[in-house]
Amino acid sequence: MDISLPKIPPGTLNKSAEVIKCLGHPLRLRLLEALEFGEQTVSELQEFAGVSQAAVSQQLGILRGRGIVDSRRDGIHVRYWITEPKVSSILACVRECSGEESVYDER
Repeated sequence: MDISLPKIPPGTLNKSAEVIKCLGHPLRLRLLEALEFGEQTVSELQEFAGVSQAAVSQQLGILRGRGIVDSRRDGIHVRYWITEPKVSSILACVRECSGEESVYDER
């Protein structure tokens, strides 16, 4: 093994570890899977994931607190979207591990 390869900068390792830890929850991954297709409301995410509104809101709060998603008010709804660009790569890796194709391969 050539240990003279460039090392990943410590800041990048720390940020990546935080994102990976935050994504280490099945419901958060499911919500991000839905958000890959664009902005979604809590009720749309609730329907997609098949869980309660409270569960979706709790997990979105965690994702938002870590800077992985953001939100905006749209009338009576709040719309969420992915802000962390690495999420699509991570989800593609998850799909690859399970033998699934990337959603982007199907478009």
